[in-house]
Amino acid sequence: MKGSSALTEDTEMILRLFRTMSLIREFETAAAGLLASGALDGTLHMSIGQEAVAVGVCDVLMPDDYITSTHRGHGHCIAKGGKVKPMMSELYGHVGGYSAGRSGSMHLADAEVGILGANAIVGAGIPIAVGAGFSAKARKSRQVSGTFFGEGAVAEGVFHESLNLAALWRLPVIFVCENNGYAEMSPMSVHLVTEDVVDFASPYGIPGVQVDGNDVFAVRAAAAEAVERARDGGGPTLLECKTYRVHGHYEGDPQRYRDKAEVEQWRANDPLKRLTDAVSTNAALISEMEEVTSEVASEVQEAIAWAESDPHPELSSVLSDVYRDPSSFVRNSATWRSRMGESEVL
Repeated sequence: MKGSSALTEDTEMILRLFRTMSLIREFETAAAGLLASGALDGTLHMSIGQEAVAVGVCDVLMPDDYITSTHRGHGHCIAKGGKVKPMMSELYGHVGGYSAGRSGSMHLADAEVGILGANAIVGAGIPIAVGAGFSAKARKSRQVSGTFFGEGAVAEGVFHESLNLAALWRLPVIFVCENNGYAEMSPMSVHLVTEDVVDFASPYGIPGVQVDGNDVFAVRAAAAEAVERARDGGGPTLLECKTYRVHGHYEGDPQRYRDKAEVEQWRANDPLKRLTDAVSTNAALISEMEEVTSEVASEVQEAIAWAESDPHPELSSVLSDVYRDPSSFVRNSATWRSRMGESEVL
């Protein structure tokens, strides 16, 4: 994008937020098309419509801060600094992926930028983030840990255990609930006693903040306050972001559990449209944003081409990164069984 000495700090922030949200949208839209065409195997869980949450929160985190993600985690990874080339290659199951093609869409991780991993188990990333927060406090590093989860995870015991422990030890953890109204195919009314996840903050004595999750500025402002509080030793915050996924729970989901009019209503509340509308009177900025849109489209296409040229892993590498030395593992296991009086089966 062309530089401009006339850019103000706010304009720079707007362009940064818009670029990251646009990159997430472009990546997921392209991935959905690739899956539909048969280029990708398996299935995908998209966050299209929820981009403002990931971007608003991660924009106020430092590179060495931590996040944990969910099965719907492409957006979180990109917002925290994940690279689209290894992400796309991972979706293809190719060796250039973040996990050499072994993890797929639901287990993306990049420790270099603090992404401790997406997770296919509902709520399973929450205690990992608490552990990272404990580590940061023990080391007095002023790092913060953020964990993303849906309202479906709130009914899991690990959510309450994690809130209790983080509150008790005043850990620097930001609990970010992406409340998109549906836990898989179930509306909140059938699995939670409250309409607002933020209600669960009070019993644990921590701040609870509810924001419009499709307003990236509102999310960012709330996250900035929570992060500052955490860095200063004030402990955790529960941040509930009311949002919506305009795609189904998974790609190919027939979505019989919700009305089409509801989906269209939320499409009109699209976070990218909201941001664009908010600055629509600034012609120069709109022009810059159009350039950004073109740039991210090219970036994603380059990632696809790179991933498609990347090979599948060799079968001989099946034990790579599982054991330090596979042959040593076999020997040691046999020795261990012998010492325990068990027959050697290896």
